[in-house]
Amino acid sequence: MALSIGFIFMATRDDVTLSDARAYIEAALALGVVNLGFKDVGLPRSALRELAQAIRAGGGRSFLEVVSLDRDSELASAAAAADFGVDWLLGGVRADEVAPIARAAGLRYAPFPGEIVGHPSALAGTRDAIVDSARALSALEGVDGLDLLAYRSAVDPPDLIRAVTAAVDKPVIVAGSIDAPERVRAAVSGGAAGFTIGTAAIAGAYAPGERDFAAQIRAVLRTVAQGA
Repeated sequence: MALSIGFIFMATRDDVTLSDARAYIEAALALGVVNLGFKDVGLPRSALRELAQAIRAGGGRSFLEVVSLDRDSELASAAAAADFGVDWLLGGVRADEVAPIARAAGLRYAPFPGEIVGHPSALAGTRDAIVDSARALSALEGVDGLDLLAYRSAVDPPDLIRAVTAAVDKPVIVAGSIDAPERVRAAVSGGAAGFTIGTAAIAGAYAPGERDFAAQIRAVLRTVAQGA
């Protein structure tokens, strides 16, 4: 299956934007990565704005993922994403309130389906509950896709990916804890439109033995090029 969105590099570790995120973003852009993003936590808003600008200047597509769980922070992050003019707003748990903000700003929006707990974010609940949530969210005006934490769930991840992609007609991005080629392949074969990798590439876990960040990114790109 083809990825309509593809690999999204997140300049984050353990759901926090890195202090040196700009350097990682510029390195990833130089390696040919076109989708790049960051979380709404870890850096001040002014620095996050600069990341969005750097991605745009490098010809990339920008993604801001909301991992704050309290209402005020989530709405503030959505407003910031609108102000920055990112291409995609990911995550968050209050789609009924955030979708109008994203729609008014012309952002594509993909919230988390299911019950999200803790930080780093984890996905709670049964497969059926998560699928029901995915259906309900995808029916909302202003929701353009879903941000699925399949590998942070107690449900079998490949099965969950297949179930969610089969239940909705909008793109599903698999996010969180994708740290090996087989997880990328499971996302793609399960019908996902895209997937995120951050910590695994930065920590050197995606391609064991390759400590260099560039080698990690090249390994991810190879997996994608091979048809996952």
